[in-house]
Amino acid sequence: MLNLIEGPVGDPLNQEITPDEAQAGARAIVNLFDNWQLTDEQACGALGNMSARTWARWKQREFGRIGLDLATRLSLLLGIHKSLRIIFKDRRDGYAWIKKPNEAFGGRSAAELMAGGQIFALIRIRRYLDAERGGW
Repeated sequence: MLNLIEGPVGDPLNQEITPDEAQAGARAIVNLFDNWQLTDEQACGALGNMSARTWARWKQREFGRIGLDLATRLSLLLGIHKSLRIIFKDRRDGYAWIKKPNEAFGGRSAAELMAGGQIFALIRIRRYLDAERGGW
């Protein structure tokens, strides 16, 4: 099991993700990236500069070990998806939002930010969407 955040036992911040949960997250991300119409390059960047070979295996549903960084990215990406589903009544609008230029990101799209490979970009997008939906 992966401990995502260190904390005392019983602490609600002491979250663990099981290998089965990580695999389920990976399957969901493959489907989500398809809906977002991300290129393979953008997908690899969002997943921490994953190799093209590994991403190709993921698309074939062949997932290997998912470490802490990758599990955190999966969680952030699924949180972005959840926020978009709350904000947009039509899920297609949420899917399209990912590739639209956004002034909050200096005129770049969320997909462009994610493609850079920085986990902080995912955090920035997640926080922006949480604020937009009133989650602060």
